[in-house]
Amino acid sequence: MRLKSVVAGLVVLAAIGAGGGLWLTAPKPLPESHWQALAAPDLGNGERIFNAGGCVSCHAAPGAEGDAKRVLSGGLALKSPFGTFHVPNISPDPKAGIGEWTLAEFGNAMKRGVGRNGEHLYPSFPYGSYARMKDQDIADLYGFMKTLPVSNNIAAPHELGFPFNIRLAVGGWKLLYFNDAPRVELAGADPQVLAGQYLVEGPGHCGECHTPRNALGGFKAGEWLAGGPNPEGEGRIPDITPGSKTMGAWSTDEIAAYLETGFTPDYDSVGGSMVDVQQNMARLKAEDRAAIAAYLKAVPVR
Repeated sequence: MRLKSVVAGLVVLAAIGAGGGLWLTAPKPLPESHWQALAAPDLGNGERIFNAGGCVSCHAAPGAEGDAKRVLSGGLALKSPFGTFHVPNISPDPKAGIGEWTLAEFGNAMKRGVGRNGEHLYPSFPYGSYARMKDQDIADLYGFMKTLPVSNNIAAPHELGFPFNIRLAVGGWKLLYFNDAPRVELAGADPQVLAGQYLVEGPGHCGECHTPRNALGGFKAGEWLAGGPNPEGEGRIPDITPGSKTMGAWSTDEIAAYLETGFTPDYDSVGGSMVDVQQNMARLKAEDRAAIAAYLKAVPVR
């Protein structure tokens, strides 16, 4: 009898532990009421956030040029150590895209990594950065995106092997790495630097490429923007901290000019995946590019 009691007790403890683990790692969307008090969308600001976020870089059809880039039909294949992610259609199409989504559903995808059906989204979608965005900016962005052309393209499903194809496991990843705290503390920073911090750490999601990751895909502590291997397997993503041997020697004006023109101070030109990023940054106002440059010079040297 005593053995049976011990076994029963262990089973109960295991069930409690499993239940607690599921609660800790469950999707945690913000309530509908969180999004109801926002102002009507400012479409001009929505376009600004759209460009800062570089939405076309991933969500336009591969090879799209000019105005065709604003058709967010998806389809791009993103290779990673965990498998291949296929970027979804986020055009206003009511069936293939997000035309029927509410602001709350869109906002929870952006800030909480939670899909329309309450599922965890994979962090190949950079909600780990978007979590730092202002709610009104998200409402403005969604309002602007609803004005873009529709596409009925349906992207292929992700190609992920076990255990990465288990979405429940993403909850454990979030528990370890997902938060909305500043990436770096900049006590006493001036408003321009703080504006740049918001753009870089939030909608610009620069760290998603420029920060090295560990085996689980989380950012390595203390190596913010320090560069690392290209997750798609070709070359390296550069270190863009003030201590780097390249951009570290550039002035704020030179960084801002690079983001506008695509030319480095020694007249080299932007290349690789940074081409799309630079083209998006060139559409921002000069004060936004200046703020980004000021922040990049203010990041603490490792």
